[in-house]
Amino acid sequence: MKRRTLLGAALAGAVMTPALGAGAARAADPGPSVSRTGTTTLDSQAVFFVSYDGLVNNNSFQKNGLLTYKGYQYAVWYTADKNAVVGRRVLGGSTWSTVKVGHTLKASDSHNVISMGVSKVDGRLHLNMDSHSDGFTYVKSVAGLMDNPSGLSWTASRFGAPQSTLDGLALTSQFTYPQFISTPDGKLQLSYRVAISGNGRNALAEYDGSTWTNLGEWSSSTGTYTSEHGSSTARNMYLHGIDYDVNGRLHSFFTWREQNGAVMCSSGGITNHDTGYVYSDDRGRTWRNNAGAVVGTTGGSDKVAVTDSGLVIDALNPDHSLMNQESQATDSAGRPHAIISYVPGRFGQCTTNYVSDRTANGRAFHVRKNASGTWQKTEIPVVLGSSQRTRLVLDKYNNAYAVFPFGRIAGASAASGYTDWKILFDGSGLNAFGEVVIDEMRIKADNVLSVMYQEKSSGTTPSALHVVDFALPA
Repeated sequence: MKRRTLLGAALAGAVMTPALGAGAARAADPGPSVSRTGTTTLDSQAVFFVSYDGLVNNNSFQKNGLLTYKGYQYAVWYTADKNAVVGRRVLGGSTWSTVKVGHTLKASDSHNVISMGVSKVDGRLHLNMDSHSDGFTYVKSVAGLMDNPSGLSWTASRFGAPQSTLDGLALTSQFTYPQFISTPDGKLQLSYRVAISGNGRNALAEYDGSTWTNLGEWSSSTGTYTSEHGSSTARNMYLHGIDYDVNGRLHSFFTWREQNGAVMCSSGGITNHDTGYVYSDDRGRTWRNNAGAVVGTTGGSDKVAVTDSGLVIDALNPDHSLMNQESQATDSAGRPHAIISYVPGRFGQCTTNYVSDRTANGRAFHVRKNASGTWQKTEIPVVLGSSQRTRLVLDKYNNAYAVFPFGRIAGASAASGYTDWKILFDGSGLNAFGEVVIDEMRIKADNVLSVMYQEKSSGTTPSALHVVDFALPA
């Protein structure tokens, strides 16, 4: 492998930089705004327990816990008695219809999320759930259910029996982080991690309307990474997301997590380092770095590795509690954007407790590629007040919105070059626990930002799970 090259070294210490050439917006385009239009309750008594600082019904990295398709919105969660449920409503409606899909949460582990996907080629809804470095449960609907929601009843009979494979395709005994992606040609892909935190690989499977195929692994866990403190020879690539843009390019931002804590300044920190970026123009078969060079082949011997050149677009050592699996999006021109967060150097060069240090001094940053192809980064002037993750969405005018823990929303305009970040909604009245789930598809469907959140509770006392809707600029 080639020697590791840090493209983003100049960005690593940046607090705020203007976004030169980001002007895809016309002067007359409105800036970001949110107008709360209503709240519905999915479940007044959803399961509640805290693990890994999060909730199983509201981990922001689950893709998708909430989605919109052909005039209906769908949500998934676990009830107080740990039954897996999928609900739907007419867009804008106040009533959700629910179906139990025949699976019960097997462990109080917040990473055992439920993720949904739609295979457009045959109109099925797919669910993958209850997996954290072990097996998974998979359920799919009958064909056509998503294409004719008003004409087909919402009953358990519309879903097949839970499976421990993808229709007979066994992927791995150590499976985590399912993310479904609809391809531009109507197929459905499933992104997942093989093996464990600190020593795992990313992989893809694909459904063509009749058969699931395992495309294979595409990232490597091997190679040597050395910091000023020590070295590590195993790791995993944590994805901020995996998304197709309007032109059919597949994008993924990521961070590396090292297995060996010797790379950190303090054992209380976290071994995540560097923000990287890769893309694919052939539906995830080969992966390219920012310069366009092939750095990995899915299912092949050459996988994306920490030693590859040109991967890093924002360099940061493991001493600042960089968060993994934050968020990403693409704009109307296909340009990639991401949210990353960590403790900036002005608060010290060594975090000793990543939860308390991120809560006190963590900041989120908007990283994006501008119209001239240059990576730029802007600090969002909002105190995290949490160790948890922030979600990024873009409206039809390419304005950016950061949905913070507790349901707070900040926005920045494309017209300003994303330099005018400000709070648009302070989360008041929600009583949200922490991370939230957003509906990526609804913004395109009817210009509404839907946010799923769960109310704060204590111990294992169930609490209410809601969806709150915000109208975006018309």
